[in-house]
Amino acid sequence: MPVETLKNFLDSNSIKYVRIIHSPAYTSQEIAASAHIPGKELAKTVIVKLDGDMAMAVLPAPAQVDLDALAKAAGASNADLATEDEFRDAFQKCEVGAMPPFGNLYGLPVYVDDSLLSDTEIAFNAGTHAELLRMPLEDYRRLVNPKVATFAAQ
Repeated sequence: MPVETLKNFLDSNSIKYVRIIHSPAYTSQEIAASAHIPGKELAKTVIVKLDGDMAMAVLPAPAQVDLDALAKAAGASNADLATEDEFRDAFQKCEVGAMPPFGNLYGLPVYVDDSLLSDTEIAFNAGTHAELLRMPLEDYRRLVNPKVATFAAQ
C-alpha cells in the first residue's frame, strides 16, 4: 500500500498527521469535495520537466502551473508538463495522479507555490485516489525542504 511508505517516513520523523479516507476521486477538486476540504487547502502534485529533468510542482488544487513562472523560479530555460508515460515508473507504488508531494522520497526536487504557505497545515494525496494525509505545514517544509516560488495561476 503506497501510504505505508509515507506513513513510515513520517512516523520515523515523529510527525503528527491525520489520515483521511474518502470515496475514490480523480481530480483535485473532486478529492477536496469528497474529503470535505476547501480546494485551496488541498495541495496537488504536478510532475513537470525543467530543462528535461523531472521535478514536482506543488500548488493549491484549483490552480494550474504557470510553466513560464516555474521555469524562471527554477532557473530553467524550459518547463513542460510531464506525461504519465514519462513519470509512471518513478512512482510504482502510487496510483498515477495521486503522488504525495515528497520528492525527496523519489529523488526529485520539489517546488511549492507560496500561496500554500498561508495555512498552518497541508493536505495531499497519499499515493491513492482514496486517501489523503494532513499534517503541519512546518513539518512538511522541514522534511521536504522545497523551493518556494510563485507559479500558480488561477
